Amino acid sequence: MRQLFVFIRKEFLHVFRDRKSLLMLFGLPITQIVLFGFALSNEIKDSKIVIADYSRDEVTRKITEKIEASRYFDVEENLQSAQQLEAAFKKGKIKMAVIFPENFAEDLLHSKKATVQVIADASDPNVATATTTYITQIINDYNMTSGNASMQPLQIIPEVRMLYNPELKGGPNFVPGVMALVLMLVCTMMTSVAIVKEKELGTMEVLLVSPFKPLDIIISKLTPYLIISVMNLFIILILSVTILDLEIKGNIFLLVFESILFILTSLSIGLFLSINAETQQAAMMGSMMGMMLPTLLLTGFMFPVENMPLPMQWLANLVPSRWYFIIIKKVMLKGLGFSSVWKESLILISMTIFLFTISLRKFKIRLE
Repeated sequence: MRQLFVFIRKEFLHVFRDRKSLLMLFGLPITQIVLFGFALSNEIKDSKIVIADYSRDEVTRKITEKIEASRYFDVEENLQSAQQLEAAFKKGKIKMAVIFPENFAEDLLHSKKATVQVIADASDPNVATATTTYITQIINDYNMTSGNASMQPLQIIPEVRMLYNPELKGGPNFVPGVMALVLMLVCTMMTSVAIVKEKELGTMEVLLVSPFKPLDIIISKLTPYLIISVMNLFIILILSVTILDLEIKGNIFLLVFESILFILTSLSIGLFLSINAETQQAAMMGSMMGMMLPTLLLTGFMFPVENMPLPMQWLANLVPSRWYFIIIKKVMLKGLGFSSVWKESLILISMTIFLFTISLRKFKIRLE
């Protein structure tokens, strides 16, 4: 028993002396608890909407006040014209528009029936379904209270219209997220072992004494992974069109260009991990845990970023796959051009240049 306790004590000392093990044992569970239990929620709240009121009467004013008082919606503005609605939807500024037609109160008074149009962005079917359900509940609640007060069976019928994904298929939201996840993991994981593998096998000496410069070594390491990743991209697109029946509404060349840009960003992350890691296992774990969880949780793929606390939203902005996810949804689902995604593209370019420059400077030309 004494030898057993001594051995257990030795193992404890090994664990507590290894900072990476401590981080995995304590940091990761805490992070997961915070993310799943506090920061992330499936509930839709503070969804940005606009209201176009052409009637401007007492009934529409009361319904608007009910919508504004709801914690589910954040009314951006009350429009008097629907001309700017399409542009607002395409830019992603709003998730829903509620339109009251002219003579709304008169139609409700004389025919006991009126129609309010609800337009939702269905590129994310879960959010669209939830928000339209909330609006319907608010209108039904007004129907009940107004009908009881006036002793008249008033009926306001919401006319719901889904944009970009009328059938509410899961594919339009599933495919962009899968593209971001697959490309990020494949590129980062493969590249993360590129340099550190040479260190472990003892072949780094051969590379360092060769005529190759550090930049040449890095490019030669990244090029095969770049080609493989582009092949993965085309396979995903082909499967999306043929099997998932997902129409690519935007320019295919712009889509490929943005995807290659994201691949380069992911390769830069993997290169940075590989240069700084001491073992292949550490590089793999860093790429898996450091990139997979943020891609799943902080891109808007599984949970709306708007629902997270402000610090988590700032953290989400540091995840490259978040910007790529936005680009893919705008180009593939909404058919927008480069003028709508240039900001996200500039962010990815800046991340790529920064990570590649840091990796190149940290590349050691002498073994320690």
